[in-house]
Amino acid sequence: MTPRPRVVLVDGVPMSGLVALAEDPKAVVVAFHGGASTAAYFDCPGHPDLSLLRTGAAQGYTMVALDRPGYGSSAPYPDAMARPEQRVALAYGAVDKVLGSNPRGAGLVLLGHSAGCELAVRLAADDRADEADVIGLELAGTGVEYHPSTAEILKTATATQRPTGLRDVLWHPAHLYPDDVLSGMTNSATGALYEVEMTKSWPRQDFPALAAAIRVPVQFTVAEHERVWRSDPETLAQIGAMFTSSSRFTISEQAGAGHNLSLSLSAAAYHMQVLSFVEECVAAQQGTSKELEAG
Repeated sequence: MTPRPRVVLVDGVPMSGLVALAEDPKAVVVAFHGGASTAAYFDCPGHPDLSLLRTGAAQGYTMVALDRPGYGSSAPYPDAMARPEQRVALAYGAVDKVLGSNPRGAGLVLLGHSAGCELAVRLAADDRADEADVIGLELAGTGVEYHPSTAEILKTATATQRPTGLRDVLWHPAHLYPDDVLSGMTNSATGALYEVEMTKSWPRQDFPALAAAIRVPVQFTVAEHERVWRSDPETLAQIGAMFTSSSRFTISEQAGAGHNLSLSLSAAAYHMQVLSFVEECVAAQQGTSKELEAG
């Protein structure tokens, strides 16, 4: 199924993305891309076999990849997304508008990559998560402490200028990506204005505080060659310990992949891991519903 572009208006702000609707979905997967990217991250240009959206739709899920606030059609409206609560409202509003009266199956599984994890985590921790039927959260490419070399690089970051050396870190090792992806996607637009401050407070403050409020199952995927974030056993144990309210927390390690999992040559394997987790969330939700009915 070919994902289709959509633009919906949320509180006067146009929100864009890519959508692949299943006729009778088992669930809905809502994905949020990282920095200096777009929803196309989840529909790898020129490589349909590496597309999360196409793979998920083929397995019976409705797939939604939103351009995060500050990207795509919402980019000209920085004042409408400066605060976290504004971004959460825009994202939930966009999901509701995009899905409309279409069936949602067992509910929503949120997926965040890199800087997109901030929005996915905020949505899962928000009071609206229950009303929206959020049943799971997949995170990849984030953490609580930057890799030492990356931390030095990020000190020079601004909203309009990517720091020297960051590209090499994000796309290491280069041989794990298709050549045309390296030459195309790596030249993406600069990030949103709010992201400079967001990235400073995320690892040590916002991420731990929000993680403790999430009750749904969480899968945390680590790429074998992740160089943006520390991912040693001690750090991963620290991350797992933050999700004190989650019904289940698991770590999935993806071999043969760097930071940009969904654009790598091993993207198909990663996406199967993601969809396996989604299937588990659906089964858990259905089990809970049966228990409630029996009770």
